[in-house]
Parts: sequence; C-alpha cells; structure tokens
Amino acid sequence: MSESAQLLVFGPVTEKSQIYLTSDVERDLDARLASIEGHVRSVRRMLAEQRGCHDILIQMSAVKAAVNQATIKLLEQYIETYVTAYVADREETQDLAGLKRALNIVLKNT
Repeated sequence: MSESAQLLVFGPVTEKSQIYLTSDVERDLDARLASIEGHVRSVRRMLAEQRGCHDILIQMSAVKAAVNQATIKLLEQYIETYVTAYVADREETQDLAGLKRALNIVLKNT
C-alpha cells in the first residue's frame, strides 16, 4: 500500500465513502494486532502447559490492555476524521481534545 493510501469506513469505494485510516495508522494497528495475536498464542501455550492460574490471568490482563490500546488508536483516528470536521466549523478544538482524553481514560479502565 502506498504512503498516501487510505482505508474506507465501510464497504466498497463509492463517491460517498469516507476515508478515516491513513497508511501510518493502518500499519500501527496491524502491528498492534499482530502483537496481540502472538500474545494470545502464548496464553494458549501457558494453558496447555497448565501454568499457574495467576500467571495466566496476568497475561490475559495484558492482552485485554493491548486490545484496549488498539481500540483507542482506532477511535482517535475516527474522531480526528469525523469530529474534527464538525469542530473546525465551530472552532471548539478544546472540546475535541477533551473527548479524546475521556475516551482514552474510559477505555483504559475497561
């Protein structure tokens, strides 16, 4: 995919399709998901080896945190694309920053 390539929100390319993922963000998310995938494989291996429950729980918590961070990244990009256009019209960029901070906190604590 080229540097300027971008992903679509949903479905095939149409005149009304909205672009929300840059190539950089797509690569970042793909790397995060690949890492999560590897981590889940490790947890499965721990289960097969009948490792201690506390060790497995800690690793599962790490997987959950990594998924939350990937979700945050995706939501931030979505906000940048869609909400920024609205906020720019109203010149209230502090509201956007506050929304992003709130989502970050909420998702980190879930």
